[in-house]
Amino acid sequence: MEIADKCVICVAPHTSNWDFVLGKMAWTALGRKASFLMKKDWFVWPLGDFFKSLGGVPIDRGKHTRRTEQLIRLFNESDRLNLAITPEGTRKANPAWHKGFYYIALGAGVPILLIGIDYGTKTFYINRYVEPSGDYEADIRLIKDYFKDMKGKNPQNFKI
Repeated sequence: MEIADKCVICVAPHTSNWDFVLGKMAWTALGRKASFLMKKDWFVWPLGDFFKSLGGVPIDRGKHTRRTEQLIRLFNESDRLNLAITPEGTRKANPAWHKGFYYIALGAGVPILLIGIDYGTKTFYINRYVEPSGDYEADIRLIKDYFKDMKGKNPQNFKI
C-alpha cells in the first residue's frame, strides 16, 4: 500500500504504552517518519530533544487552545506530514473517542490512514484510508467498524 505524503494516522486499539514502541518500529520499518502528539510536560531536558527527534509534537493540554487549527496549519505548512493520533485519548476503555483527529484531517484536506494493532493475531493492519466526508457520525461508524474485532494488549481497555 502506498502511504500518502500527508495524512492523519488513526491508531487503535491503544491499551498499553507498548503500542507506541511497536507502532514506531513498524512505521520506521516502512521507511517513514510519523509525528505524534505528546504532553508538553515531557519536552524538558534531556527528554525534549529525544522526543522531538522521534517526531514528537508538544501539546499543552492545560490551556484552552485551538489545537485543531494549529495542527491544520502545520499540515498546510508541511510538504510531508504523517501525524499519528490515538483517538481514544487514553489507555483505558473509552468508547467516546476524541473528534480532533477527524476534524484535523477534514480541515487540512488529508485522508485518515487507519492502523490497527491486533495483539490477538500479532498483526499490524495498515491497509485502509478514509476520506473525511464532513458527516462525522457516518465516518466514525465506518472507522470504528474497521477496529471492532482487534484486540489490544489489554483487551478489557478497548471499547467501541
